[in-house]
Amino acid sequence: MRIAGAALNQIPIDWENNLRNIKTAIELAKESGVQLLCLPELCLTGYACEDLFLSDWMPEAALTHLQQVRPWTEGICVVVGLPVRLNHRTYNTAAVLRDGQILGLAAKQFLANDGVHYETRFFVPWLAGEQTTVSCDGETWPLGDLTFEHEGVRFGFEICEDAWRPDNVRPACRLMGKVDLIVNPSASHFAMSKTDVRYQLVMKASRTFNCTYLYANLLGNEAGRIIFDGEILVARKGHLLKRNQLLSFKEVDLEWVDVNFAEDVPAAEEIVPLPTPDEYKELNQAMSLALFDYLRKARSRGFVLSLSGGADSCFCAVGVAEMVRLGVEELGLEEFKRRSGCFPAATETVKQEGAGGKAAQVVETPAPATALNDNQQLVQQLLTCAYQGTVNSSDDTFNSAKELADSLGARFHSWTIDDEVTGYVGKIQGALGRELTWQTDDLALQNIQARVRAPAIWLLANVQNCLLITTSNRSEASVGYCTMDGDTAGSISPIAGVDKDFVKKWLRWAETELGYTALRHVNALQPTAELRPLEEKQTDERDLMPYALLNRIERLAFYDRLSPRQVLAMLEGEGTGFDEEQLKTYVRRFYNLWSRNQWKRERYAPSFHLDDYNVDPRSWLRFPILSGGFAEELAGL
Repeated sequence: MRIAGAALNQIPIDWENNLRNIKTAIELAKESGVQLLCLPELCLTGYACEDLFLSDWMPEAALTHLQQVRPWTEGICVVVGLPVRLNHRTYNTAAVLRDGQILGLAAKQFLANDGVHYETRFFVPWLAGEQTTVSCDGETWPLGDLTFEHEGVRFGFEICEDAWRPDNVRPACRLMGKVDLIVNPSASHFAMSKTDVRYQLVMKASRTFNCTYLYANLLGNEAGRIIFDGEILVARKGHLLKRNQLLSFKEVDLEWVDVNFAEDVPAAEEIVPLPTPDEYKELNQAMSLALFDYLRKARSRGFVLSLSGGADSCFCAVGVAEMVRLGVEELGLEEFKRRSGCFPAATETVKQEGAGGKAAQVVETPAPATALNDNQQLVQQLLTCAYQGTVNSSDDTFNSAKELADSLGARFHSWTIDDEVTGYVGKIQGALGRELTWQTDDLALQNIQARVRAPAIWLLANVQNCLLITTSNRSEASVGYCTMDGDTAGSISPIAGVDKDFVKKWLRWAETELGYTALRHVNALQPTAELRPLEEKQTDERDLMPYALLNRIERLAFYDRLSPRQVLAMLEGEGTGFDEEQLKTYVRRFYNLWSRNQWKRERYAPSFHLDDYNVDPRSWLRFPILSGGFAEELAGL
């Protein structure tokens, strides 16, 4: 039998988009002679419909829309994921359709309720062995723990999380010996290096349960934060039959393979491991796809970025350029432009402004089109950057920002904000009847510089109908090293799920491996906010602690969920190079800053989930805004 999986790039409750992709996948499968096709989990509605799953109307609408799929299944068996609501309970199901008929709906038995998943809020797990019926427009179909048969091949289901449970409780243990094929429609989120875990899961299941295993995942940035890598895997008794390239820019990615179910194949003695994942490359592909999907699904015209010349903003700028490079590489120039929806017939004149951190001097020198290659011309229309200098800004960061923007093809503006800062400071000095000084008002004077940068860059984004990128990283989010309504202002925060140490290493990789030579400037600089007078030589790590140590404390505290005392003990045993008193100081500092800054994390712009955890309370880590701040635990150190 020729079996296939198709990864689909869906949008929550976008019936037109989702049905179009389902139809395309079925048509491609038929053209390829596929007999059985698996589409991803909840592909009809989208996976991230959130509390709409708790309504009566949305699951009912899904069942109604499923009827449109029926005529497309003549001559093929197709699996389509959708929610079903019975007796005020919603179930996550996979409908099996063939020759225009619905054969039945298999229901998910285990729900994901950790990390980025909150399925138990929306769905009820189905009980093993139980069956019922569901009706629509006078027709009734079986629903529950079901198996099916197609052209002599018996198959059953594990739906995503079902496969991640122990072998003695997961559905596969009850299907063993009863089916030839296990089909797994999934919505498994992307995280760096996760594909290796998923590969092992599928390979071992096919060997352990003596079957062929077909796995198909969702694809793309579906709803804003979570990215799906579109992985398709087919394995038989521990042997890999098919695996696709992940994180495609396509809307539909179909992969098929022929399986001789009558052939007696010995189980693999050992599973061949995948090559070690390249996390820099993985993150680059994931962030590029996530930016592309966010751009087009938000119906925006491009991105605006306050490019400071520091590590975080440079990362974001290169991210947009890589979105263009990888998208064009896969889709082609014209298809990339069509899909993005950002390219009217007339192109705008580019105004380049340069100031070197001093008074703005506008230079209107639009580069001729021949000066830029195709990708740079696309970047020119999709990315606008602005350097907003103060008396505390250095030539180093200006040169870093300008050379990078020019090399990417981005529009570049520069202006100073000293007059605005002076105006606000003067107002408050007048109101308080005293001078604001660095000795008495350090943080306030730093914050006003960052905050004053927001109105102009927001205005630029609004005028151009673009998404404003904010550049905060996960390390800053953990300790609140940011200015609300300042450097955190924006519509999207692409790297807020990545730690600062990784950001620095990725930039060095991008310079050497991707050829962004203009990154040599930022890669030679110590990360700094440049908010204090230049003579103070402000750096992030002097304000906080070494980033590598900050990241280690963060992971031990909120991924491993250890107490302050346990974190300290772990650090003392790891040979960090710091003595006990210094480690105590850093641990106290981290927990104190973490506790008082939850309100900031609640207000961050939407961020992508890229690592195996993040600190976004809306997608991974919840913490009270008001708390005791670990006072007793820190005193116990």
